[in-house]
Order: sequence, then C-alpha cells, then structure tokens
Amino acid sequence: MLKNYLKIAWAVLQRRKFFTFISLFGISFTLMVLMVVTSLYDHAFGPQMPERESDKLLFVNNMREQFKEGYTNSSPPSYYFLNRFVRPLKTPENVSINSIFMPVNSYVNNKKLTLDQKHTDAAFWDILEFNFVEGRPFSAQEVDNATRVAVINQNTRKNYFGDKEAIGQTIEVDQVKYKVVGVVEDVPVLRLHSYADVWVPITLKSQDFKRTGLKGTYFATIKAKQASDVPKIKDEFASMMLQVNKNSKPEGVQEVFSFADDIFGTFARSLMGGGKTDKSGLLYGILAFAAFLFMLLPTINLVNINISRIMERSSEIGVRKAFGASSATIIGQFIVENIFLTLLGGMLGFLISAGVLEMINDSGILAYVNLGLNLRVFAWGLLLCLIFGLVSGVYPAFKMSRLNAVEALKGGSK
Repeated sequence: MLKNYLKIAWAVLQRRKFFTFISLFGISFTLMVLMVVTSLYDHAFGPQMPERESDKLLFVNNMREQFKEGYTNSSPPSYYFLNRFVRPLKTPENVSINSIFMPVNSYVNNKKLTLDQKHTDAAFWDILEFNFVEGRPFSAQEVDNATRVAVINQNTRKNYFGDKEAIGQTIEVDQVKYKVVGVVEDVPVLRLHSYADVWVPITLKSQDFKRTGLKGTYFATIKAKQASDVPKIKDEFASMMLQVNKNSKPEGVQEVFSFADDIFGTFARSLMGGGKTDKSGLLYGILAFAAFLFMLLPTINLVNINISRIMERSSEIGVRKAFGASSATIIGQFIVENIFLTLLGGMLGFLISAGVLEMINDSGILAYVNLGLNLRVFAWGLLLCLIFGLVSGVYPAFKMSRLNAVEALKGGSK
C-alpha cells in the first residue's frame, strides 16, 4: 500500500507543480536557515577544539563597576584582579590568564600581514586542547623567563614562511622578533577565548602586572576537575567577589560585578546587559521561542496550501469515496503525500545548506571558520522534517476525510 501511495504522491506533485514549488521552497528555506544557524551555534558554543571539554570550563571576561551616581562601566578585568583573586581559587583544577587578542603588523617580502596576537601563560596550553601540527607550546620556564618565543597558526605559517620550515625560525611582529616553537591548527574567530594568529608569553607584558586597578584587557580560563565541580567553583567565585567588594573596590564605586560563566553564559550575560543573575536560561528560552515561531509560520502556510490543494482535488476524492475508499485510506494517502513532499524539501534544504555553508567558509567573513553539516545536525534536521510534514498534513487530511462523496463531487465541503 505504501508503494501505491508513493506512486500517487509522485504523480500528484508532477501534476500540481505550482503548489509543489511553493511547498518545497518554504520547507527548503526554513531548513536551510535552521541548519546554518545551528552550525554557527555549534561552532561558537559547542564542545569543539580547543574547548573540547566545555562542560568543565568557565571563563571570566568582564568586570563591571557600578558607581554611586547610578551609572555603570564595563570592560575586561585586569591582570591584577585575575592573578590576585581568581588564580588562588581552591576548587578549580587549573586557572589560566591571557590577554584579549590585539591586531599587530608583520611584514614579509614587503607585504603587510595583519595578525591577531594573544599573550598567554603556560597553563593556557594545559587547559585548552589545541591541535599541534608542528612543534610544541611554550613552557612554564619560558614564560617565567619572558623568553621571546611564539606559537603560530597554520595560516600565519603559510603566509610568513611559505614552504619553508617554521619551527626554530624567527617571526617579526610589531618589530619584535620571536622564535617559533609550535604551529597549531587555525582556531575560528568565534572562539574568542582561544582565537589568535600568534600566541606569546604573557610575561612580555609585565608592565601591566604593576597596575592595581580591577579593569584591564585580560581574560581568565578556569578548568574544573570534573563537570560536577562547576557549581562549586561558581559559589567560591561569588564568595571571593563579596570579599573584593568589601575590601578592594575602587574609591567612588558602589559595587563591582564579575562572574565565572561557561561559553554560552558569557555570551548571554554580555548580550543581555550583565546583571547578577545567569541569563543563559532566559536566552535559551528566547532562542527556542524564536525557533518555534520560525517553524510555526511556514507550517501554517503549508497547512493553508494543503487545504487549497485538497479542495482542488475534491472531485477526485469524491470519486474515490464513491468507489468505497475509507476515510482512513484517504487520510493515509494525504499524510504520505505530505511527508514525501516534506522529505523531498528537506533533502533539497540540506543540499542548499551545504552550499551556503561552503560559501560562508570561502568568503572569509569569519576568520578560519569551517562550517559543516555534522551527523547530529543532520539527525535533528531530519527529525524536524518529519514533524514538519506530520503537523502540516494531519489537519488537511482529517478535513478531507470528512468530505461526503456527493458534496465532494460537487466541489463543496461538509
């Protein structure tokens, strides 16, 4: 019976090309947007290198001061705050301090290269899991000695050294020469806490260590021993901030705020205006509601298209009912037709998504981003296709099954 339904569905789609085109376009476009957004989300917040163990990681990237006059001021925290108050926390397994990445200039064969440079400590390489294609990270001793060594990414290696060996060679950045000790795979710019083109020891910025303010240009990366320790770290961090507010807040400041959040939590808190409460749950809710509305609108549109398509076929249905077709048979036919159409649109949507993602990768809009359709995204997309097909097909099919044969032959409805 299923084989017959599929034959009928294919014949109907060929005969009613306008409705087929509109339906396929709506399904394909909806799924394409969902697939691209999901891929971007995974690339920015999912457990991928270097933050593969994202369930164990917390980040400190904001220091917010609330003044007595009522206004607030925010920036990344200072090295002093992170080294004096965050690094000594007892619950974490490890804490790393690194600078925000800053653009620097380099020249090779009279060609200017604009690179992003980050200053890090040795713990940075222990916490985050970079893929080294050559060499090694710089050591704790090299950091302590402020040795001018550097780890570079593959793109910088290609642009600066070409086909030559990079390890042991010298790279000059902002008129400072560094010995290259390692080459890592390119890190996407969406990974703000680990992204850079060139990484050098943090002690080369030791002039910042003497500044005792709470605001600066640094981040902290905290790794828990196990995922279950994350809430304990947050509690210890909150207790530490109470002591900072009691003993170390700047003059004229009413209260200072800083938080240890996961990757998505840091994004949610900065996007939604900071505050004392974790905003990730609220942002997840907003995104889920937006996705629901985005799926609901084309579903309603497809329901209307299906109703119109069904009513145009009322005479056909009347003939089938006159020859003894049951309501269940008619409902089954239309559900199979709609699922077939939805899956066809879904496959088309996947193909279009692959093309769009490849265009984004080749455009260079997002540095080193390599978006793709992984199996998990594919599975969720396929499930959405099936739900989409059922939701948009059940009501029109039920409405059609209630048509009486005589009224259907006349083109009316019961």
